[in-house]
Amino acid sequence: MNARITIAGTVLLLALAAGGSSDRPLSAAPTPAFDPALVARGAELSAIGNCATCHTSREGRPFAGGLPLATPFGTIYSTNITPDPDTGIGRWTGSDFLRAMREGVDRAGHDLYPAFPYDHFTRVTDEDVAAIYAFIATREPVRAEVPANRLKFPAGLRSAIGLWKALYFRPGAYKPDASKSAHWNRGAYLVDGLAHCGACHTPRNALGAENRQQELAGGEVEDWHASSLTATSPAPVRWTADQLYDYLRHGREEQHGLAAGPMAPVTHNLAGVADEDVRAIATYVASLMPVSGSTAARRTGAERVASTDGAQIFAGACASCHETLPAMPSTQPVPLGLTTSVNAPDPRNAIHVVLEGIWPESGEKGALMPSFAAELTDKQVAALVDYLRAHFTDQPAWRDVPERVAAIRKTVEEQR
Repeated sequence: MNARITIAGTVLLLALAAGGSSDRPLSAAPTPAFDPALVARGAELSAIGNCATCHTSREGRPFAGGLPLATPFGTIYSTNITPDPDTGIGRWTGSDFLRAMREGVDRAGHDLYPAFPYDHFTRVTDEDVAAIYAFIATREPVRAEVPANRLKFPAGLRSAIGLWKALYFRPGAYKPDASKSAHWNRGAYLVDGLAHCGACHTPRNALGAENRQQELAGGEVEDWHASSLTATSPAPVRWTADQLYDYLRHGREEQHGLAAGPMAPVTHNLAGVADEDVRAIATYVASLMPVSGSTAARRTGAERVASTDGAQIFAGACASCHETLPAMPSTQPVPLGLTTSVNAPDPRNAIHVVLEGIWPESGEKGALMPSFAAELTDKQVAALVDYLRAHFTDQPAWRDVPERVAAIRKTVEEQR
């Protein structure tokens, strides 16, 4: 559902700034007076939209942009959206901000690249956009020019955006479904609009547009697989609204696993959002995944032949945590056969977890799994991942595991 998550992996990113890089505070310029309650509401809405996650680089200041992302169209950098008047959006009015959110057009009248997910933000109400603007306009101004985007021809041509919008952009606010409850409609409004879950969880075509015929049927972001949120979900145990709420609120659910990769900052942001909004999102998504089929982990045991090498690696590197009861039940890992990563249609997520581990957000407590990138060779990682798939699920073996391990390791090393 959302930075890494909203930039959406395969789309072209918002390109408002270019040039060298700099990141130093600037004395705050005079800003309009906003009702503190409106700013507080905007803070929550901004968290639902994952604004800080996308618009903050690894070593940068909040909302100052510069986060790089490799896409099929080239490398793109998120924009500085602090109220700095020169390198940010400090000269933007509320109307300018609304037009960008609703129409995908910047202050100067230029079409914006659709990796800024205005195809979702167009669903957001004027009132909610005004609250987000109040929050952004009251952040600390940061003078920070972001690097120039490096887009392949013709992706870098602004003239191509108008054609893209004509083909795929459908502006307009969310229209409630009168046959559903207000709670369900609130969830649908947030999922399709501000949370822009489809930006990651919907597959895309060659031009980076979401395939609306397969809405929320599974996509990708940052070379992770974003699971289907429909009846085609690979989860062995079908999600309920309560389970989705626990997962979104706490980043963990006992029968499904932990939030990892691009999903981790999403659950981190939702931890501080109004309870009713998180429950509304959970209610809506659960309605797309009707309870049916298996209600227990799938496993065939002797029916599948698991790699001997993989079994030995698991015994030496994994079993001490995953097959030993912990002293505290709250620290017990979710059974591997229940995790989406092991049941996913391809091995990317499992490989990422083995190579990168799982780490709590900075300064917070949470589940921790160490990285095994330094301890295991590509061949050993492939053997381990194949073993997990064969031993803990009844799903068919993954293809091209060695090639995917090598590619993901290369990407992980480049990002460090």
